[in-house]
Amino acid sequence: MMPHYMYDRHFYKILTVTTRSRLAIVRVNDQQGEWAGTSMRQEPKDRAMLELEHGFRVVDVHTQLQPDHDTTARGPTTTPGQLERELHQAGIVRAVVFPDVNPGEKYVAANNGVARRSVDRPFVAFARINGSRTLETSSTSRLRNVVTRRQSYHTTPADIEQYAYDDRFHGFVLEPAADGIPDDAVLEQLEAVGLPLIVSGGVDAPPASLVEPILQRDFPVIVAHFGGYPLDRTLMHDMIDRLEHLDNCYLDTSVVRYRDVLERALLEHPDRVFFGSGAPACHPDVAIMEILTLDVSEDKLTRAFSKNACRVIDALSPQFE
Repeated sequence: MMPHYMYDRHFYKILTVTTRSRLAIVRVNDQQGEWAGTSMRQEPKDRAMLELEHGFRVVDVHTQLQPDHDTTARGPTTTPGQLERELHQAGIVRAVVFPDVNPGEKYVAANNGVARRSVDRPFVAFARINGSRTLETSSTSRLRNVVTRRQSYHTTPADIEQYAYDDRFHGFVLEPAADGIPDDAVLEQLEAVGLPLIVSGGVDAPPASLVEPILQRDFPVIVAHFGGYPLDRTLMHDMIDRLEHLDNCYLDTSVVRYRDVLERALLEHPDRVFFGSGAPACHPDVAIMEILTLDVSEDKLTRAFSKNACRVIDALSPQFE
């Protein structure tokens, strides 16, 4: 069914109706200071608000939240309140949050800052970690790893244990291209605690380089961006191919964009796909609509939006709302 558009020039209201969702864009009435034709939360005048009513329970496994007074963020930033509003507008009930990458710095303060800003909000804090080793993509990198030793800013096994037993944290995040790979002692501690790890995959950290050090480990691994950031369709298909041989590996949809890639993953591996918006770099509304418009069954959408992630990340389950 093609979308049907309706426009009311008196209230500046546009409704887009599809088979799975209703998209409402409502313009503020300047004279009355009220929303026209809706009971949504009051917002400042002259500001448009986007609300999705899709009927799915949606959890988001990929959003970034900066700690207090942070000035090191490399990408777009947002406040906890703004992120919560955008998630609410998109119909997302809970979201994994973690700090932005900051190479060469210890992440303890940033992780604690994100956990502190998650209190009394629908946020599930993950701790960002780093490592002393580089991805072994050449003989030079393999030789470097032989002589490299952990520095003071690198994540230690004790750090992993402390995060795991701190009830504010529910998993870990790693960006190998910027922050390296943890050494064996840290990886063994990750296996011991068993919490999920989100790993950013892409051109600088292709799927083939992640298999041996991380993807074959005995803890759940969620490969962000289908392993193909930025927008590398070949790497994304490569990562999907590898799922057949990796029992504890999952994919998140953040910044994937390609319909054929998303549909293939949901059709071939419906239990391995998690919804991730990539907020604040990507608006949650946009990410939701990209999934809603896929040519897959409603059951597969339900799995991607919530059921799959809740099996791996307990804190995203309905009982924690």
